[in-house]
Amino acid sequence: MDTKIGYVDSSNPACDNVGSIPSSGVSVVQNSVAPALVASSEATLGRHLARRLVEIGATDVFSVPGDFNLTLFDHLVAEPGLNLIGCCNELNAGYAADGFARRRGVGACAVTFTVGGLSVINAIAGAYSENLPVICIVGGPNSNDYGTNRILHHTIGLPDFSQELRCFQAVTCFQAVVSNLEDAHELIDTAISTALKESKPVYISISCNLSGIPHPTFSRQPVPFSISTRLSNKLGLEAAVDATVEFLHKAVKPVMVGGPKLRVAKACEAFVELADACGYPVAVMPSAKGLVPENHPRFIGTYWGAVSTAFCAEIVESADAYIFVGPIFNDFSSLGYSLLLKKEKAIIVQPDRVVIPGGVSFGCVLMKEFLQALVKKLKRNTTAYENYSRIYVPDGLPLKCEPNEQLRVNVLFKHVQAMLSSDNAVIAETGDSWFNCQKLKLPEGCGYEFQMQYGSIGWSVGATLGYAQAAKDKRVIAFIGDGSFQVTAQEVSTMIRNEQRSIIFLINNGGYTIEVEIHDGPYNVIKNWNYTALVDAIHNGEGKCWTTKVQSEEELVEAIETATGSKKDSLCFIEVIVHKDDTSKELLEWGARVAAANGRSPNPQ
Repeated sequence: MDTKIGYVDSSNPACDNVGSIPSSGVSVVQNSVAPALVASSEATLGRHLARRLVEIGATDVFSVPGDFNLTLFDHLVAEPGLNLIGCCNELNAGYAADGFARRRGVGACAVTFTVGGLSVINAIAGAYSENLPVICIVGGPNSNDYGTNRILHHTIGLPDFSQELRCFQAVTCFQAVVSNLEDAHELIDTAISTALKESKPVYISISCNLSGIPHPTFSRQPVPFSISTRLSNKLGLEAAVDATVEFLHKAVKPVMVGGPKLRVAKACEAFVELADACGYPVAVMPSAKGLVPENHPRFIGTYWGAVSTAFCAEIVESADAYIFVGPIFNDFSSLGYSLLLKKEKAIIVQPDRVVIPGGVSFGCVLMKEFLQALVKKLKRNTTAYENYSRIYVPDGLPLKCEPNEQLRVNVLFKHVQAMLSSDNAVIAETGDSWFNCQKLKLPEGCGYEFQMQYGSIGWSVGATLGYAQAAKDKRVIAFIGDGSFQVTAQEVSTMIRNEQRSIIFLINNGGYTIEVEIHDGPYNVIKNWNYTALVDAIHNGEGKCWTTKVQSEEELVEAIETATGSKKDSLCFIEVIVHKDDTSKELLEWGARVAAANGRSPNPQ
């Protein structure tokens, strides 16, 4: 991506967006009524930024204080409707902003210069990979220090302050360095609107001495963002629809598969409308779980090659035409590039492009409009679903554990399935939880999130914090492996501090199990912790938190009853102790295929 500092590249508008405000285009004045005047004490850069964050829905800013951002924090705290959530470290603050954005459509974090920025950048890279608009705010050096050849603390010891900026250029879609008040208003508004338009993170650095200074550009309430709706090229849309209809009408047993970019394109409802109209079986890629209602009458599960939901891969891969809507085909989602799909059968619909078999491509065609147009023209064809109905056999239940037998993971998830309702959201950490949670049947309205593209272990702890903060109406149930938890464990403190009531299942199997199944070695074994004692120490009698260890099915049942009963208003931490080799069969298959892909010999030179 080309670097853009201080301006919008209007020649390259993006239609991908997750933000809560409809996007594409710059902010415009909607009416001629002058905005209300702001008191001089509030007509500051800091308060303008705070007002903008509240306006777009980023009402909780996940933060770590440092000397370069303290004055800015004073102004964020002073803004009604904005909560400054103090986190234990910058990486977790970034993960929390990621989780918040998944629920609210946009998130924000705030850290200090370089030491904070280069700590949060891993989380920002993850948000970039997942198409999440996160506003990353950094308190920067005093504006007088730029260009002086001085060496500052929190830097690498060089007078060039651009190191942090250069790092963020690769993982954000816009970078604004605010070092004077004259263009601060424009830079901040451009950065935020660009994040919403492109559905990617942005970087805003604000000199530490500017946040509290009144300036005429901030003397009125900001004009609300009105980001004009993008439209498809009409002729391109018509041509893409006609070509798709012609291709699909020749097929005997076509299928539909939803991908993660459905969310980016705001096309989830349009996808379901098409599924209702066309009669095709409906599957989702693993990273799209939760975007399509699983109670749809023709939902057949997750398509993930050899580790798909039972009977799903057979129907998808035997189809004579498939329409993939918003897919991402990477080595993880394709099981090391082993999917049995053929290009000549596949229609690929991306947020602003449609590709028909044979290489015909239609640009400037928005996914949502394309799906809505197909609804009106596509003939109903239920053949593939009828085939699925003939071969489908209902899932069996795992064998019940014997009294005091060590708890098995499949028994754990049998009981988790019974817990789920529309009042929950599931967050799955990178690891075997990916595969076990994929098999959960989500009730209508139950949220589901995991980070498949980036796969950063430890992500789920911060993401649980952020998602729960954004979704006060839901109780988050998180599944985290012991290795991942050791990376980011301290953010449980922030959950307790903010009176969250999530349920965390800590799956203790003594190591990095997902890595073991790819390539085993002594480095995959970790030091065992007393996890419940750790969380009890973090709790320290302040706030509501309940912990327990379970090693048998009987103890699990009792723990779930307590967590959903007398402790329903508390953060509940349940350590589940299982055998180190107790993994899903899907992980065994997936690990072998990914290992084979990683181990390919170099091509001859």
